[in-house]
Amino acid sequence: MAAARRFGATRRATTALIAGAIGVLAPLGALPAHAQSAADGYFAKPPPVDESKLIPDERKPDKPYKPSKGCVQRSTLGQNIVLKNRPWGQDYLQISKAQEIVKAATGSVGGGIRVAVIDTGVTRHPWFQDRLKSGGEYVATPSKGQPPGLEDCDGHGTEVAGIIAAKPDNPEVGFIGVAPDSTIVSYRQLSENYEPDTQTSAPPASSTGGTPSSSTSPPPGSSSSAPPPGGGGGSGEGDGTSPGQSNGGRQLEKAGTAGTLKTLAEIIRGIADRGEADVINMSVDNCRTADGSITTGEQQVQAAVHYAASKNIVIVAAAGNVTDTCPQNDQPDANKPKTIVTPPWFADDVLSVGAIEEQAGSVAPFSVHGPWVGVAAPGTKITSLDPAEGSDGLANLTFENGDKATEIQGTSFAAPYVAGLAALVKAKFSNLDSKGIINRIKETAQHPAAPGGRDNFIGYGVIDPVAALTQVLPSEVGNQAPVPAPQLAQLPPANDRSPTPVIVALAGTGGGVVALLITLFVMHTIRRNRPAEPDPRR
Repeated sequence: MAAARRFGATRRATTALIAGAIGVLAPLGALPAHAQSAADGYFAKPPPVDESKLIPDERKPDKPYKPSKGCVQRSTLGQNIVLKNRPWGQDYLQISKAQEIVKAATGSVGGGIRVAVIDTGVTRHPWFQDRLKSGGEYVATPSKGQPPGLEDCDGHGTEVAGIIAAKPDNPEVGFIGVAPDSTIVSYRQLSENYEPDTQTSAPPASSTGGTPSSSTSPPPGSSSSAPPPGGGGGSGEGDGTSPGQSNGGRQLEKAGTAGTLKTLAEIIRGIADRGEADVINMSVDNCRTADGSITTGEQQVQAAVHYAASKNIVIVAAAGNVTDTCPQNDQPDANKPKTIVTPPWFADDVLSVGAIEEQAGSVAPFSVHGPWVGVAAPGTKITSLDPAEGSDGLANLTFENGDKATEIQGTSFAAPYVAGLAALVKAKFSNLDSKGIINRIKETAQHPAAPGGRDNFIGYGVIDPVAALTQVLPSEVGNQAPVPAPQLAQLPPANDRSPTPVIVALAGTGGGVVALLITLFVMHTIRRNRPAEPDPRR
């Protein structure tokens, strides 16, 4: 028996030691992406910020560029519809109700908040009123004496900016920007309608940027000229524009186009240094194969967004669109993605936005998945400002390949919904810093049914502007749950009768049960100890 007891004690001690060893050694096994070392490679999470890669803003293109295609023009598609109804995304997100909440609290809908749009530039449009400002030019000297950043040859940046801050003067138009009283600060950083000019020397330094360009029309012999312009009516017609916008994406460092990670990093740094914006929207990105490394350009952007975030700027970026050169992250292990998208990769400082489609609000098939996705917003069947020069209407179609009219879509147009919401939150909760604003948007999103309320498709969920502007968050009140107001309880009168009779009755019943049990025990013992009687048959 003693040996058995010793064996049991030894077995328990051995089990405890094994469990402790497992607890100690478990972290030394397969590491999650967020804990990978440099030897393992950088996949789902990048390496720590290298602050030595923070570069100054030279306020000019990184190299000379020249026009390669015709700029966007107004085009009659034969499907002109006066857009009296609100776009589905506005109804889905209850944008009008969110705007009423902010206006009641502040007197305007995002007034005084500056949103930097780093994109293909933003064309002047009557529905921006006087709230469109010049930020900088990093492609080429604008034609016709336009201020830096206020020419949009591609049409992309104007549509992005319209979702943020357009304010129609036509009461019959249902479309409106998310923060229609906010100010847009435009930076033209890339263009797919420009290409490197190998016959021109490097552009001179300039306080506003720019390199000489004789014309924005297509060069002789160009095979990508735009269709001829049509009417430019201002009735809010749903005309398209050209050239096309494949899934709404604008890729940095794409061969034969203007725009690099280096100039993106410069602009972000310059905005932070000069205090030019409260929110940055980047519907541009660079997509590459995940190989466990980080490039110099990526390090520069990483350092820039970290620097800008430390200056209390909310940074929003499109999650990226699936293309032939940017495959979907559909591998079994989400922590080992096939594709890396920058700037979304730097999720510690960037709120990246995936796209949902109209049908049931499900994730759009073109929206790139990844552990860095923060939230999601509408990204299909987009309506926004017509970006053609001189237009005062809307566009809800675009040309693909120069001749095929298609709907405007992409994560590029989901991001400005979130940037606009960030402007509203900033206006209403002026005491929140950039991290607090991002946290509020994430915590109030419509969380997916996934562990921790987050997945790699829509992040923490589709944004909920009304909740973001009204909900009380425990994280903002010292991690204490909100204390409810006292309520008067509607209870029956108290029973003041003496409890003594009940106590006596229960005590008597209990005593009787105990006595019965004792009696049964005694009788059972007597029967067991009684000697056996002789068999009378013997």
